[in-house]
Parts: sequence; C-alpha cells; structure tokens
Amino acid sequence: MVQHYFVAAWVPAEKTQREYYMRKIEGSNVFQTGVIVPVAEIAPGAKGVASVNLYAGPQEQSALKEVAAGLDLVVDYGWLTVVAAPIFWALEAIHKLVGNWGWAIVILTIIIKAIFFPLSAASYKSMAKMKVLTPRLTQLKERFGDDKQRLNQEMMKMYQTEKVNPLGGCLPILVQIPVFISLYWVLLGAVEMRDAPWVLWIHDLASPDPYYILPVIMMVSMFVQTKLNPTPPDPIQAKVMMAMPLIFGVMFFWFPAGLVLYWVVNNVLSIAQQWQITRLIDGGGKAANDAKA
Repeated sequence: MVQHYFVAAWVPAEKTQREYYMRKIEGSNVFQTGVIVPVAEIAPGAKGVASVNLYAGPQEQSALKEVAAGLDLVVDYGWLTVVAAPIFWALEAIHKLVGNWGWAIVILTIIIKAIFFPLSAASYKSMAKMKVLTPRLTQLKERFGDDKQRLNQEMMKMYQTEKVNPLGGCLPILVQIPVFISLYWVLLGAVEMRDAPWVLWIHDLASPDPYYILPVIMMVSMFVQTKLNPTPPDPIQAKVMMAMPLIFGVMFFWFPAGLVLYWVVNNVLSIAQQWQITRLIDGGGKAANDAKA
C-alpha cells in the first residue's frame, strides 16, 4: 500500500508461498488487502506458529533493501528507472559528503550541466546564430510574405549560406529531456527531502517555498532566458513565449522547494552559458558585417 512517501507491505519469509488479495467490503467504500500464507498441519494438543513481517514506514530505499530484496522497487520511476536510479544514487552519494540535501541538489545539477555542456553549447550556438539572422528573416517575411513558397526558398538559401540549422537549437535539448524528467521524478518522490532543510527560510525541501522566493527567482530566470533566445518571427508565438515564464512561475508556487531549487540552479547556469556564447557570436557577426562594409 503506497501513499507518496510511505509504504505498508506484508513481507513473508523468502520462498514462502503467498497469495496477495484485495477486495471491497460490501456496502461501503472501504477496501481490504492482505496476504495468505500456508500453515503446517497441527497435531491435536500441539501448537503451531505462522508469522509474516510487516513493514510500515517511509520509502527509504536503503531501509527497504534490508527488509527484503526488491522491496526498494516500490519507489517506482516508471520507464525512466534506468536513468532515475543512477541519478538518485549520485544524489545520495553527494549528500553523504555534504550532509545537506539542498546543497546535494545544487551540486548534482552542476554536475549534470557539466556533463551536457557540449550539447548545450551546440544548442546555444545555433540559437545565437538564429538570433543574429532574425532581422534578415523579418525582412524576407516583409518582402515575400504573400508568396510562401518563395519565402521558404529564400529562408533555406539563407540557412545554407550562413551554415545555420534552424533545428540545431532543439535537437540537443531533446536529448537531455529524459535526464531532466528523471531528476524531476527523483526529487518529487524522494522521502529524504521530507523535512530536510536547506538554508534560511527553506526548512522542508518536500514542501512549497513558504514565501514563494524560489518560484519568483525561477520566473525571472526564465524571462531572461526568453530574452536571450531569438525572437520568433510570428507575433503570436512571440507573445506566447513571453507569457511562458509567468505561467510556469505560477505553477511552481505549489511545487516542492527542492524541485524548484533544481530548476533555479539549472536556469542560472544556462543563462551564464548562453549569455557568453551569444556575446561571442554577436561579436563575430558584427566583426563580419564591419569587414563587409
């Protein structure tokens, strides 16, 4: 029986035959669950004992492993277990070194960001190049807005000339999505975050930020990222992109503080990396334009 951070489980001795059952009690909305184990034949006047262990407590994977092999799998990350399990192992190992789950999240985020640095750099370079081309794309749309086929031809010609892949900013990010989703599930389901303090006003990483400071910082960081990205040529799409930080920020008001902390650190690192790459690309583009002039 699982309830977010907690689990209750009957655990018969290894290799004991068992039959688990669940049934609804007639005339009510109450359900009954249990386990049936065989009982040896008892001779007249003799005594017999049948016992089954019961575990009822938090879903601490180390404790569950000691109770029974495989019981730790009650912490279910679904099809992302192959990625999420190593992430939790790394998070737990970092916590043993620093002694604080909040700082463990910060360090793990930095490590993951470093591992994906080449992919992120390629993505940001592509977006920076697209940002440089945005004024020229706008001009093409003004000239050939009524001729979609000609507009597409001219845009493809520009991409080939400038050696820019319009999808280059998306593909590296897509590769990282399973890792980020896995980390999301790890932080959302880890009972270790319950009542775990970080710094100052954060006393429980499993509960929402009581003063909404982290969600507001995340909202600001997302807005900065949006400004660093190339502006979509479609005005409606541009407005939607500008509204996304506000929408996500409000959603994260009710998310666990540990999860919001991860997003804040990830966004800050992304902004620093993207700003540096964009600055270099912009500088190169201006130098090239000055040389042509």
